[in-house]
Amino acid sequence: MKKPYFVFQPIFKLTLLALLGLMAGCSILSLGDNISNAILNQDDPKIVEDSLPTYLIMMDGMIEGDPENEGRLLAAGKLYAAYASMFVKEPKRHTRLMNRARDYSRRAICEEYEDFCKVIDSPFGVFQAGLQEEFDDEDDVPMLHTFAVIWAGYIKANKSNWAAVADLAKVKACVQKVIELDENYDNGSAHMYMGLLNTLLPAALGGKPELARQSFEKAIELSKGKNLMIKVHYAERYARLVFNEKLHNKLLQDVINADANVHRLTLVNTLAKRKAKELIESGKEYF
Repeated sequence: MKKPYFVFQPIFKLTLLALLGLMAGCSILSLGDNISNAILNQDDPKIVEDSLPTYLIMMDGMIEGDPENEGRLLAAGKLYAAYASMFVKEPKRHTRLMNRARDYSRRAICEEYEDFCKVIDSPFGVFQAGLQEEFDDEDDVPMLHTFAVIWAGYIKANKSNWAAVADLAKVKACVQKVIELDENYDNGSAHMYMGLLNTLLPAALGGKPELARQSFEKAIELSKGKNLMIKVHYAERYARLVFNEKLHNKLLQDVINADANVHRLTLVNTLAKRKAKELIESGKEYF
């Protein structure tokens, strides 16, 4: 069972950071945009870390009272995934929280798309056909996007399970479908996730770094450069993969020099700036 961890370790590492993007999507709580915005606009991650568990329990309670409410299920999945990705380092706890996030997001999509629910565990060909048939409108994008990203995080948390890892192809198909339906959704973040998936392996082993570069550039364009985490991913996953030190350092220095205070992106950007500084230092030994 060591092979899945070795081969897929790079994408797992970045998926953890990519899940921060969930916090910048639609309202993460069924409590209105004010609370959601307060979290996303916070520039002190420790405050968010200390306060979010209260809302996790609150969401659990709301679902207990209305277990088939897809909106609440999806919001809970987002919140659990974001909290686990940002603040939980202990492996067993991280896995437990991501399993819950995955369960909530799957229940949500099954409430809304019953036919698709039936093919989630099917072979890829059947899954792909069901995906194409069920999702054909921009209105389908928010749930599919969230489901795919949380699914990727679930795989990361269960990286020693080959059956879970094998579903990455399905995740990529979901992300591609989001791009086809509405590439602008969530400031183009689906392109960022596609970039991560295409840098899963070096080119010699089947990776597609140049497609990844195009995806990262498109994500930066669609977000108008406001989501600093995209450049962090671009530097670590592409620039390091192709040993482009100049691009690596430029992207990270751009992040360090940028203003983190962007509406609904301040928390993500604050963490991106912190990560950029770490990568600048580790890059001195990498290149």
